[in-house]
Formats: sequence, structure tokens, C-alpha cells
Amino acid sequence: MVSVTSVYGRDEDRVRLLSAVPPAPARMVLDTDTWNEIDDQFALVHVLLAPDRARLEAVYAAPFANTRAATPAEGMRKSEAEIHRVLDAAGQKVPVFSGSEQWLTEAGHAVPSPAADDLIERSRTGDSPLYVVAIGAPTNVASALLADPALAGRIVVVWLGGHALNWGDAAEFNLKQDPDASRVLLDSGVPLVLVPCWGVTDHMITTKAEIDRYVRPYGEVGALLAGLYDDYVPDEPGQSKIIWDMVATAWVLNQDWLGTEFTTSPLLTPSLTWSRDPGRHLIRSTTQLDRDLIFGDLFRRLAEHHGAH
Repeated sequence: MVSVTSVYGRDEDRVRLLSAVPPAPARMVLDTDTWNEIDDQFALVHVLLAPDRARLEAVYAAPFANTRAATPAEGMRKSEAEIHRVLDAAGQKVPVFSGSEQWLTEAGHAVPSPAADDLIERSRTGDSPLYVVAIGAPTNVASALLADPALAGRIVVVWLGGHALNWGDAAEFNLKQDPDASRVLLDSGVPLVLVPCWGVTDHMITTKAEIDRYVRPYGEVGALLAGLYDDYVPDEPGQSKIIWDMVATAWVLNQDWLGTEFTTSPLLTPSLTWSRDPGRHLIRSTTQLDRDLIFGDLFRRLAEHHGAH
């Protein structure tokens, strides 16, 4: 096995990159399984409405499979179509690239895709680093790292995957769909911000009342997001919805909204639990968030965007 240091570099270099506040605006690409549920659309809209904080250069469609898509290929294609629908509603044009149609089933072999090719090429141009926010199975990003190991020195990856490092298991949806790609990401030495789900991101909750007041009134994109919420969440007393993926994009938009810590990159066991090795390279892991500030910023930007039209 190739050592992390021979591929990327020293922990002090990694820590320097992960400690740096992203420039405003930061160069960013978003890798998203947008048709999986409704949180990806909220995250995409938040980034689109924050050009002062992030310059979204491309969007990559990520594979997924569940009751909404029978195969990874179908999930990726439906996600690609949904990305275009959100962009149209927001009145914005951003390059969109197809991702992998299958999982990375052998850790040593990349799965080619237009998304992986674009990530490699895009990282070689412009200012460094390129922030890669991945809010689905990490197949596209892991394949790019395998195809070009030097890529790890040109990007910072923010990945929503797994659960809190003290959780009983790591078998979150993005991770368990493609554990081999997840291991590539965790083992590659790429500067990584890990955004766990249960134990951290599950605090990112909103309700129908909040959507009705602060999202629905604001133009075509507000109506799209509110409609997604209506279709996904029963209108019953006590119902709420976690908008998981907005926490990953929030790290690029404003780090003051999140609490993080440096820790060693966890090992993913065959049973999809975390194992710790103090000799591993360092990553930055999200430990807490301020949902009021994150949602408040989205709601304010939606109102301002609608007022400008």
C-alpha cells in the first residue's frame, strides 16, 4: 500500500490547508445525489444565492440507489436532471457533469466519468485550492483521486458521510452505498473535512411553518424548495425534517456556523464501524453546528434574491 505521506505530504501541510478560512468567494464544485431526497436541493440553492462566499464552478451528479432509483446509474441520471431543474428555477447557469454509473467496487480501480475528469482538470487551473463539497456517495471524488493521486495536493474535500466518530456505527447512507470509495477518501491523505450525520448534522432541522414563512413566498426557487418539503414530509403535528447537506456547504460559506476539531482519519472496518489509529494522518471533523445561523442566512438570501427580481 502506498503511504499517505508519499502521495500527499506532511500533516503540517494538511493542517495548514484545513485551518485556512476559505477565500471569499471560494472556488468550489458540488458533488451531489440531488434526487435522493430534498436536502441536496436546499444546499445547492444556498450556494447559488451566496456568490459573495462561493464561486460555484461546476456541479457533479453522484450515483445513489434506493426506492427513488433502482440502480446507481438511474440515481445519477435523475440527480443530473434535478440539478438542471434547480439551476433553472434559480435562474443560474453552471456547468453540470455526469458522474459514475456504478460504485467503486475495487478500491484500486477508478470508475471513469465526466465528473471525475472535470475535477482533475479543473483542479489544475486557477487559484488553489479547489474546494470539493461532496454530499453523496464519494465515488466520483474517490475515482478522481485514484486516477490522479497528485490531485490530493490541489483540493480540499468537505464530505458529508458516516456518523459521529463516537457513534456506534458509521453506516450512514452515503458511506454504506460505496464503502470502498469511502475508504479511498479516508485513506488518501487529501485535506478532508468530515461532516458526520447522526450525532452532528441531525441538529439541522426545519419545519413546515418555517418553510411556509421563509421559503415558499420567494419566487420560483422558493416554490420549488417548499414543494419538495410538502411532498416529502407529512403535514402532521410534531413533524420536522433534517436538511443534512446544508451543513457541508455551510463549511465553505462561513466556518463560524460550525464547531470542528482536528483528529486522526478514522479507519472504516468491514462491518462499517469506525476504528481509530493514533498514527493516521489528520483530518478536520465537524462536531457541532448553529442551525439558526445557517437557516437564517438561507432565508435572508432567498428574500433578497426574490426582491432583486
